[in-house]
Amino acid sequence: MEEKKDYTAIQEQLARFAKALGHPARIAIMHFLAKQETCYFGDIHEELPIAKATVSQHLKELKDAGLIQGEVETPKVKYCINRENWKLARELFKEFFGQSICKSRECCE
Repeated sequence: MEEKKDYTAIQEQLARFAKALGHPARIAIMHFLAKQETCYFGDIHEELPIAKATVSQHLKELKDAGLIQGEVETPKVKYCINRENWKLARELFKEFFGQSICKSRECCE
């Protein structure tokens, strides 16, 4: 028997953001990009303690989730936070973690 999986669009989007942020290297990349005053041109692996071989994989995950945007401008790459999706992620996580839990004190102890 096949399990029925009817998730809302909000649940699907929140899960995409959570998955993309589910690795410490990706959190470090997001922190780094968030601190930049403009889009970052260069090799992120030179700025963070992340191997060059894995940086591109992490950037791809973040880009696929829509959290960053970038362009290849040989020989460097330009990356920056996708402001629209950053705002959406912040709102979705705020709503998710702001929901009431266990109105009865006995259920969570």
